[in-house]
Amino acid sequence: MTNEARTEGRQLDGTESAQSEGVQAASCRRLVPVILAGGSGTRLWPMSREQFPKQLIGIVGRDSLLQATVARLKGFPGDFKVAAEPIIVCGEEHRFTTEEQTREAGVNARIIVEPARRDTAPALTLAALAAMKGGEDAIMVAMPADHSIADIPALHRAIAIAAEHAERGVIATLGIPPTRPDTGFGYIRLGEALEDGAHQIDRFVEKPAAELAAQYVAAGTYWWNSGIFVVRASVWLAALQKLNGEMHAACCAALADGHDDGKFFRPAAAQFGRAPSDSIDYAVMEHIGTTSRPCEGVVVPLVAGWSDLGSWDAVWDAMDKDDSGNVASGRVVFEGATSSYARSEGGRLVACVGTTNIIVVETDDAVLVADRSRVQDIKGLVARIREQHAPEADAHRKVRRPWGFYDSIEHGERFQVKRIVVSPGSKLSLQMHHHRAEHWIVVCGTALVTRGEEQFLLSENESTFIPLGVRHRLENPGKVPLEIIEVQSGSYLGEDDIVRFDDTYGRCS
Repeated sequence: MTNEARTEGRQLDGTESAQSEGVQAASCRRLVPVILAGGSGTRLWPMSREQFPKQLIGIVGRDSLLQATVARLKGFPGDFKVAAEPIIVCGEEHRFTTEEQTREAGVNARIIVEPARRDTAPALTLAALAAMKGGEDAIMVAMPADHSIADIPALHRAIAIAAEHAERGVIATLGIPPTRPDTGFGYIRLGEALEDGAHQIDRFVEKPAAELAAQYVAAGTYWWNSGIFVVRASVWLAALQKLNGEMHAACCAALADGHDDGKFFRPAAAQFGRAPSDSIDYAVMEHIGTTSRPCEGVVVPLVAGWSDLGSWDAVWDAMDKDDSGNVASGRVVFEGATSSYARSEGGRLVACVGTTNIIVVETDDAVLVADRSRVQDIKGLVARIREQHAPEADAHRKVRRPWGFYDSIEHGERFQVKRIVVSPGSKLSLQMHHHRAEHWIVVCGTALVTRGEEQFLLSENESTFIPLGVRHRLENPGKVPLEIIEVQSGSYLGEDDIVRFDDTYGRCS
């Protein structure tokens, strides 16, 4: 590590910055949205997959959950100023789609790419260190990227109350007054009531069994844990250092030795790999109210149509229903059905006759039929599919890439057919394959083809052949999407048979 990097690491260590009253006074009225976007969401299979998780999908509207989250603090009232650039922490495999979707939403985000999954506490720590670059000590509003909130003004009012507490060095969280016993949420036991409607946090409790959840709701002194936290960056860092110095040190080193990679910031992988994996709740929040408490905590009520969309039953609950309690998305017809959810994503007609409390989700390559009372078992189902090495566990038939997407239309022994769409001005890597040859047919647009030492243009209805072992590249020099049909043939057709020599998106070996 260079001396400059070590100096930067010391500056990003919250313990030193937290002592600077001038820094706090200068920036504590500034809110920085922090979006935690590293989840996989297997309970919403087959829509949510490992390579395309639920935060990137429009589950309850046209915008994805990520896009709805990054826009959530727009128009925030009062005298707190919201930073124009939110901080998003996401995984390596989702970085390009995350950047594309935030750009489509009109937001220029600072995106931190986690070198490995370490749960939410290290992710928030990276965001806190980034927020303090330049000597600021802004108030972070940490939000999961995969929640749904119907009443945004009510959310703003709750965050404004939480920010007032955070300004004076308190860790504030938003709690949901429960509407039913639910074993899928953690709970917060309320302490002393405050004048603004908030409560001191007595303690956090883990997800309870059904009987205990019913007791919590009946007592009226427990709220659901929303996973939304409002805290000054330095306060979070100081609390974490007290409770988990190993995680704190690993994240500080990872950020100090990290580097910019185009539109992304990459923490140092080796240093980040030394951080223990832990959630915000376990690492810090469950210690509030104990003898080792790192600081004071308050919980602010949020009554805003919140849902964590943790299951298809939660999706059904969050959406408008017909007179029979049914929810339809896409080409769906109900006949004599009640309290059912049906979604047609692949374009085929889904017809439900006489169904009750049923979930039906259709995609291009999979169909889920489940009883609404058993949707928590979908996670185990996906694990079984993965054990069978079936591709449907991890990826959709349509796979997004930074240059566009491809759709695997058909495949058989020694052949595969793909529809490839390349965005205007984009290009694939310069690559070759050891085990397959390819035929390209242009359907729409203009293709600039590199094949060995040749380079030439192809227009609609023209085609070319890429022999096995020949370096090649496909580019779209035009202003409209380029669409081609690719026919692959060979002894092995897996995506790992790609040797990249040059790549705009930094994917070379």
